[in-house]
Amino acid sequence: MGIDEAKKAASIKAVEMISDGMCVGLGTGSTVRFFVEGLVQRCLEGLKITAAASSDRTYAQALEGGIPLISDFKRFDITVDGADEIDGQKRMIKGGGGALLREKILASSSDQMVVIVDEHKCVNSLGRAKLPIEIARFGYLATASKLDLPGEFRMCEDNLYETDNGNYIFDAYLDSPVEDPQDMHLQLITIPGVLETGFFFNLNVTCIVGYEDGRVETL
Repeated sequence: MGIDEAKKAASIKAVEMISDGMCVGLGTGSTVRFFVEGLVQRCLEGLKITAAASSDRTYAQALEGGIPLISDFKRFDITVDGADEIDGQKRMIKGGGGALLREKILASSSDQMVVIVDEHKCVNSLGRAKLPIEIARFGYLATASKLDLPGEFRMCEDNLYETDNGNYIFDAYLDSPVEDPQDMHLQLITIPGVLETGFFFNLNVTCIVGYEDGRVETL
C-alpha cells in the first residue's frame, strides 16, 4: 500500500456520494484524477449527471470518459476536489495544480464541497505548504513586490507557468503555522493585480481522508 492507494480509497468513497441528476464540480490534481476515473465508470454504468471542470486537464479527462460537461452554470450540488493542506477547522491551502481561481469559483458555487486527501495532507495548522497566489500578467513584478512574502514565480521548464486563465502564479513560502490565515488572505486580495489566493475558507466541507493501509475516514 502507498500514497496512490490512499488517494484511490478516498476517491472511491467520494464517487459513492454522486447520484442521478446531480450537477458536479470537478477539481484538479492527482487525487481528483482517480475520482474522475471512478465517475467515468459510473457514468458508463448508467449514472446521469452533468459536470463542469476546473482545469483543461480535468476537462480533457472527463470529456474522453464521456462525462456530460457544461460551461455555463449558476450552482452545483457538489464539488469534489483535493487540497495541499487541510486543518481541523477544514480551512485549506489549494492551488498546487495551478487551478485555484477556477477551483474557488466552483467550490463557492456548490451546496457541498467534498475534499479528498491522503493522510499526509491533514495538518494542525496551515503553513507547511507553499501558498499559491494567482497574479495578473500586467505589472506582475510590481504586484509581487507588494506581497511582502518570500517566494518565487512558478516555472514551466524555462518559462513562467501560465494558468488556464493566462495568469501567473507566485508560490509564497509561509511561516508555519499561519496564525490568522483569514486575515492574511484579506490583506493579499486587496493588492491590485492579485486575483486570488490559495486559502479556502467558509465552505460546507466534507473531508474524506484516505490512509496508506486502505482505511478511509470521513470528517
